[in-house]
Amino acid sequence: MEPTSGTNPFAAPSALPFQAPPFDRIRDSDYAPAFDTAMREHLAEIDSIAALPAAPTFDNTIVAQERSGRMLSRVSNAFNAVAGANTNDVLQRTREDVAPKLAAHFDAIFLNGPLYARIKAVYDQRDKLGLTPEQKYLVETYRRDFVKAGAELSDSAKAALKKLNAEEASLSAQFENKLRAAAKAGALVVSDKAELDGLGEGPVAAAAEAARERGLAGKWVLPLQNTTQQPAQVSLANRATRQALFEASIGRAERGDSNDTRAIIERLAQLRAGKAQLFGFPTYAAYAIQDQVAKTPEAAIKLLTDLAPAAVAKSRDEMTKMQALIDRERGGFRLAAWDYQYYAEQVRKAEYALDESQVKQYFVLDTVLQDGVFYAANQLYGLTFRERKDIPVYNPDVRTFEVFDADGQPLALFYADYFKRDNKNGGAWMDNLVDQSTLLGTKPVVYNVANFTKPAPGQPALLSFDDVTTMFHEFGHALHGMLSNVTYPSISGTRTPRDFVEFPSQFNEHWALEPRVFANYAKHYQSGAPMPAELAGKIRKARTFNQGFATLEYLEAALLDFAWHTLPANAPLEQPAPFEKASLERYHVLVPEVPPRYRSTYFLHIWANGYSAAYYAYMWSEVLDHDTYYWFKDHGGMTRANGQRLRDLVLSRGHTADPGALFRSFVGRDPYVEPLLIERGLKPAK
Repeated sequence: MEPTSGTNPFAAPSALPFQAPPFDRIRDSDYAPAFDTAMREHLAEIDSIAALPAAPTFDNTIVAQERSGRMLSRVSNAFNAVAGANTNDVLQRTREDVAPKLAAHFDAIFLNGPLYARIKAVYDQRDKLGLTPEQKYLVETYRRDFVKAGAELSDSAKAALKKLNAEEASLSAQFENKLRAAAKAGALVVSDKAELDGLGEGPVAAAAEAARERGLAGKWVLPLQNTTQQPAQVSLANRATRQALFEASIGRAERGDSNDTRAIIERLAQLRAGKAQLFGFPTYAAYAIQDQVAKTPEAAIKLLTDLAPAAVAKSRDEMTKMQALIDRERGGFRLAAWDYQYYAEQVRKAEYALDESQVKQYFVLDTVLQDGVFYAANQLYGLTFRERKDIPVYNPDVRTFEVFDADGQPLALFYADYFKRDNKNGGAWMDNLVDQSTLLGTKPVVYNVANFTKPAPGQPALLSFDDVTTMFHEFGHALHGMLSNVTYPSISGTRTPRDFVEFPSQFNEHWALEPRVFANYAKHYQSGAPMPAELAGKIRKARTFNQGFATLEYLEAALLDFAWHTLPANAPLEQPAPFEKASLERYHVLVPEVPPRYRSTYFLHIWANGYSAAYYAYMWSEVLDHDTYYWFKDHGGMTRANGQRLRDLVLSRGHTADPGALFRSFVGRDPYVEPLLIERGLKPAK
């Protein structure tokens, strides 16, 4: 029986600070009925707007929609958080059940003829209504979004689109659930501790704890992270273990079992090509990118393929050095994909005298968070943070912080969920639990999720420098959400094009190595002593090390994304393995020793996380982020004034203006690609 409006915890705004979700009151069984009720309420509100007898105005048509669907936002935001980071069988079934319903729900809105007629009427009169720039841009965004969603299609095309959208939503939900199960089942189980030689005392203890939690006492478990290469590859001295872990990773979702994702992605690619055809586009990529900063897949692919030759050449240089080391050690084998990380680390030790196990001793998770990530935000934007123990969370690992602005006023609430769990999606991400909006009077509630190895009880959580960078990256997204100062919720915070939304996050990575910030958090986990200047200097010197690999594995994945999403509607179903090989050959990036960062069968970004035909966005945004960082260097570096300027002109603006215009307003010109090439070590600095 459906709970009454008074008993469902989503029926009214939360009474908690910042309207944070009352996770202590929410049961898994509350989500499904809440979705049903919320969708009914939202459609009733939309139908009322569409049926208004009064002439369309900005307030009664656009603002009215911005005020609608509040319960649906509450339940969706909370559900997305727990379903991604703390799921279970009930939540997974709910996701699969709700996904096609939500697709149909939004089709009912976007394909509502009378509603679109009102939006179009306001759009046609937008220059005569005395609107503010933000309001005018909002109207233009509404019209663009409705057209892209099918508002101007014929009735028969709309009917076909609804079927495609429902099937796509259902398959994407199935893909996410299968992939999570595949990652859990694919974890490497080790019976002999000797096979973990080189891993280090802390990681070995964590592997034993992971085994114990799975009922495998006396064994060791290396859980799989989202990417192809696994963090343990850096340290595992046993080549057979490296190979076993690598093969577990790349084959996790194509074992012919219930977790195999191949049939799903074959059909998803076909569905998306069919959707593009309905809209008159030759490919899904052309349809998807029309409202991004890049505008066309050709522009995005050109950026990627222009970088490819330098990345391939640099990776081959890296492999030459690694093979020479193998030969000197009389290894008697040719470097393979499962050797790359291990021997890259050996070369790094030799060339830079930099040992990852030594480095980790200076990166304690809580110190990195409090004295690194938070400290940088204070220096740039004047923010301060206070942990709160009274805010309910969805898992005991989650920590909550109230964020205060420079004037001491409450600004936002921030949740940090950093440790890997078997019931958590792989990777790292940021999202909102409450959206910022001055219209609705809501302040942002945002969260970061990662998959760092949870230490054994009593052990410190020590991070690699890559993990540190991930924390700064995801907090860059959080800052974009927390610093939002926008009137309308649909264009606040991180609701920008995919190839712009990664700009603030990647820009924030730079402060991880800022001397003042680094010295504040890089401290030994036992003594608290700062990292020796010599070791810190080695990290900085080695920052472009292995960038051939890092750039190439990314380019391969981004080009695979385009390969799938530039298939025409009449293309046959493509089997992933041969399709991948042919696609990488076609783009001249097939290097067996450097596999794609994500293979098709576990490419969560593009099949379920909204990055279809958009994984290129990280590189596109990276052009902007490095260029902005060089602007900072040319204008005094890490100062409050510079941080405030970025906040005022970019971070607070959400999607209230063209993203390219926001960037140009900050740097005063179009972006330069040269800083990216220098920062990745693909071009020498002047």
